[in-house]
Amino acid sequence: MTSTSRSVAAPVVLRILSDPIYLSIVRSAAERFCELAGLDHKSAQAVGLALDEALANVIRHGYDGRPNQPIHIEFDLRRPGHKLAEDGEPACGELRICVRDFGRQVDSAQINPRQLDDIQPGGLGVHIMRTVMDQVQYRRRGLTGMELEMTKTVADPSIDSGSPLNVERSSRAPSRGDEGADETTGDAGEPAAPEE
Repeated sequence: MTSTSRSVAAPVVLRILSDPIYLSIVRSAAERFCELAGLDHKSAQAVGLALDEALANVIRHGYDGRPNQPIHIEFDLRRPGHKLAEDGEPACGELRICVRDFGRQVDSAQINPRQLDDIQPGGLGVHIMRTVMDQVQYRRRGLTGMELEMTKTVADPSIDSGSPLNVERSSRAPSRGDEGADETTGDAGEPAAPEE
């Protein structure tokens, strides 16, 4: 695309605890956000499943199953600054989902799906995320925790003037982590990880 993306609507931010009881709520919110962004029902459900798998991984691996630990989720829809991409095709928007935890950090290069021919229960979350989403990126954040950013291309929401998310905004408040955060010094504006 020819320009940096800008937000079409204000991001939706959810803060939950690391208890599986909240997963269905987040999944429903994600699916509805995706439908409002222009994805068909089946694609919206697939994104909801990918997010559900990401959250299950945070609970199981990042927090070792401990409940009552913080997880922050943000949905955002961005669109390019120009109507046409470099190849002259209509520009597309980008659905962005970030999941931030304050659990155990891991080397992102070691987060890999298991082999599909290794038949056993579980272990397909990373495979599902990478199949459904266009990009899946893990980053260490601060002294504790990880951030997962998943993106998916959607039709440019400005083309569908009837989309509820097609709100032109002159400015957007920076999302958490936009304010000078980096992997070694911590997140600006993020609360400290809770004491165990």
